[in-house]
Order: sequence, then C-alpha cells, then structure tokens
Amino acid sequence: MQIRIATPDDAPEIARIYNQGIEDRLATLETTLRDADERAAWMSAKGPRHPVIVAVNEDGSLFGWGSLNQFNHVCDFSIYIAREARGKGIGSALLVELETLARTNGFHKIVLAAFPFNAAGMKLYEKQGFRTVGIYKEQGMLDGKWVDTIIMEKLLG
Repeated sequence: MQIRIATPDDAPEIARIYNQGIEDRLATLETTLRDADERAAWMSAKGPRHPVIVAVNEDGSLFGWGSLNQFNHVCDFSIYIAREARGKGIGSALLVELETLARTNGFHKIVLAAFPFNAAGMKLYEKQGFRTVGIYKEQGMLDGKWVDTIIMEKLLG
C-alpha cells in the first residue's frame, strides 16, 4: 500500500468511497451523494495546510482517503475506506499520515467528531491515542432519527 497526496484524477474514486460512507450511515450526517466534479472542486478549494491523501494498492487502485479540514485554530480530519478494503489497516495508515501532515503544517491539536456506534472508527481513534472530550447529544438527524456524536482530541506536541 502507498499513501500519497490526492490529485484531481482521484476525484471519481474519492466520491465513490465517500458515497459509500454516506450510504452506510456510519461516518457522516451528510445524506446527499457526491459526484467527481463536486469532490474535485472541494479538493481545489482546500489550501496547502489541509491536504487530501489517498491510499492505493499495488495496481494503483484507490481504496481509502483522508483529509485535514479547517476547524477553528486546530484541525479535524476525515477518513473513508472502501467497503471492500475495511479492516485491513488502511485507516490506521491514513490516520498516522494525517497526524504527520498536521504536525508538519503547524497544528497543535487534531480533533474529530464521530458516531459512537461506529465501532471500527472508535477502536482506531482510541488505539491512536485520542481521548474523549464529550458527547453532543442528538447532534444531527440521520434517516429520521436523532444521533449523538462523540468529540475526541489528540495533542500533537
């Protein structure tokens, strides 16, 4: 597996994987599927402090992506893994690289908001040293039900 900075050519696969995350209802409150043009525009609007990275296998197929996102004076992140590639350590590799990029880009802290029922995500964040700050009760509506989000942080110093 290789992790590299995303290019505009990656937008279709980033959209495909993001749409799986939307459909699976485990990682985002978003419900509108995205297309390659929207993802390309999203990537081009991000500055150098907020990169998008991708995980690719030996044949060049993209099976995961992550990004640093602006969040006040710290950063948060996103990680999405293709269904067929989950449980293989790709999320860990992407998160390690995102933390490295966050440090390189001068961030002191990285934060996240996740669904407490996303067991794989929670295991990953705890393994990587994130601590729970709190829970936003009924933070958003998903499929007609209120869902909580857990807030976690990690100091990068």
